[in-house]
Amino acid sequence: MSEDVKSHFTKILEQAGLCVVLVVAPVAVAPAIAGAQMNPTAASAASTLSAGDRKFLSEAADGSMAEVELGKLAMQKASDESVKKFGQRMVDDHSKANDELRELAKRKGVDLPQTPSAKNQNLKRHLASLSGAAFDKAYMTDMVTDHKEDVAAFQKESNVARDPLVKSFATQTLPTLKEHLKNAQEISSKTTSALGGTAAGTIQNASGKPSPSKLASSKSNGGKTGSLLY
Repeated sequence: MSEDVKSHFTKILEQAGLCVVLVVAPVAVAPAIAGAQMNPTAASAASTLSAGDRKFLSEAADGSMAEVELGKLAMQKASDESVKKFGQRMVDDHSKANDELRELAKRKGVDLPQTPSAKNQNLKRHLASLSGAAFDKAYMTDMVTDHKEDVAAFQKESNVARDPLVKSFATQTLPTLKEHLKNAQEISSKTTSALGGTAAGTIQNASGKPSPSKLASSKSNGGKTGSLLY
């Protein structure tokens, strides 16, 4: 066979091989494309939820998980029966809220934290080191401070949320937060009196840092980071 014939034959084989590649390649790629098109809802949900709404859901989940854990702690360590009952309500209300929140996040394609943040875990460890009336005061003081902040945060989200379902969650949860705050204030006043009150209107929060009551009552949501304890 001459060199010209061999060269011509080689070109024919190369062209045939190229055709095979071009025919097979789309077949291999097609399933991947089809798979991406099978679930457009999840992809669009994750991309359309605003950063603010995602942040709100994440912080609310963190705080709600912490409320359940702290509520269980209050049921075990509190000396005042009203504090124990408040802890039980936190467990009941926030277990329900957790379920609703995770269902909402699932529909919107948002990944929520699975455990409380380091900040909330540190808070739990500190409270666990206390007992009796000291625990009652520290726990209820934090509940008042947190709920003031959370009422403001949920009120804001109910007004500015971009997603209607997120907006609805914030709006429907807000009345319960206000009830929690009112209840916490009443119990906190009693537990503070039981320890003889505080000097110059100053209370100690669970982190051990002074929290003037006037400052705590006027604290805006802008100074809060990390989670929503409600």
